[in-house]
Amino acid sequence: MAKQKYRTESDLLGTHEVPEEAYYGVQTTRAMENFHISGQLLSSFPNFIIGLAMTKKAAAMANIEVGMISEQQGEAVIWACNQLIAGKYHDQFPIDMIQGGAGTSTNMAANEVIANLALEYMGKEKGQYEFCSPNDVVNASQSTNDAYPCAIHLAIYLEHEAFLPHLKNMIAALDKKSKEFARVIKMGRTQLQDAVPMTLGQTFGGFAASLRGEVNNLNLAAREFLTVNMGATAIGTGICSKPGYSEECIKALRQVTGWNIKLADNLIEATSATSCMIQYSSALKRLSLKINKICNDLRLLSSGPRCGLNEIHLPERQPGSSIMPGKVNPVIPEVMNQVCYKVIGNDMCISFASDNGQLELNVMEPVIAYTLFESIHLLENGLDTLRTLCIEGIKANEERCRQLVEHSIGIVTMLNPIIGYKQSTKIAKEANETGRGVYELVLEHGLLTKEQLDTILKPENMIKPVDLGKMRG
Repeated sequence: MAKQKYRTESDLLGTHEVPEEAYYGVQTTRAMENFHISGQLLSSFPNFIIGLAMTKKAAAMANIEVGMISEQQGEAVIWACNQLIAGKYHDQFPIDMIQGGAGTSTNMAANEVIANLALEYMGKEKGQYEFCSPNDVVNASQSTNDAYPCAIHLAIYLEHEAFLPHLKNMIAALDKKSKEFARVIKMGRTQLQDAVPMTLGQTFGGFAASLRGEVNNLNLAAREFLTVNMGATAIGTGICSKPGYSEECIKALRQVTGWNIKLADNLIEATSATSCMIQYSSALKRLSLKINKICNDLRLLSSGPRCGLNEIHLPERQPGSSIMPGKVNPVIPEVMNQVCYKVIGNDMCISFASDNGQLELNVMEPVIAYTLFESIHLLENGLDTLRTLCIEGIKANEERCRQLVEHSIGIVTMLNPIIGYKQSTKIAKEANETGRGVYELVLEHGLLTKEQLDTILKPENMIKPVDLGKMRG
């Protein structure tokens, strides 16, 4: 077995050996030693690496324009960034997502990998930083405090664009079920008590509408990520950058991303702000609360099957018990419930981290970024699982739904406009006390004729506004 070869690099703390074949350098190596926290590495989040590469590419383009780096260096850096944007060399980012230093380790990992790729492009050896320095060239006109949050913004926007199709597919599946169940009459319920009739299709249509509104809410929240603080450098004053750099960098970012990137109005404020991340996390939490409600409803509607509502049948995915033969549990809605709880909890983590921004910087951005990525990925996987393994296979227990409607006292509500609330209450009370049906009691008391009652209780008359007041006479 060949012995591992190393090269020696130096930084503020002294020298350190780096694997010879590695494109990362000394500061990345130190981060690998310092941070064993989440077990989730930057290399597992390709859009974050792409966001970093887009940021560094735009910075290089702007630095060429203002004369901060040479065209030869800029060309090499841009080539290196393009390699990362294309998905190559992502394994060269083996550092934990959660780290101290406000993201300095991540920023320097990008600087080192890009510098060493650029050096090879220039025909040099890795580590020959006198020709293309991670700090002086790749990080020119930048600080971690503008490059890192900019990369997060771009990465989360990429994640957002990738997430929306998963949500839209779920909405489409619910819409399809709404049409499939359009003629299945069931009881609606309020406070877990019988209310008035509706269709199962209306139930699923309500689910779809609930989620459809979240698409626009997420889009509005994501739009804030297109405002960045490039050119702020350390605290927002632009120290170590040349006049015009910010404007050139924004122009370059628009070209690199194809998005309408804007420069923040106040770079001091923007450098310590995490408002857009709070807002997007809140949108994910709001979506999760709605999905959670849907899953809870599915579990209730499918409960039983003998001793519960049993109005729908969920696809059977696994045996439900190690001791109770024949039991099948709603495992897919249950796992989606847990996904939603995690996203809701993640929002609290982001709130605490955002609250701890102090003076000119929020040093907690690494955990904010990591947690946002986690929430998006959990919801992507959860939505796909819920849709394919549950929603698409749901069947209506139509006969059971109809029986519950026919035996429910809730249909007496339909009689209010015709026989009045007082008479309707008497019928409901008698039905409760005797166990007899509303239909037969109304006929027995001579309140309506059979023809009138049959017309009033037609399914199509019970699920939408209908003028039944004329039937009294």
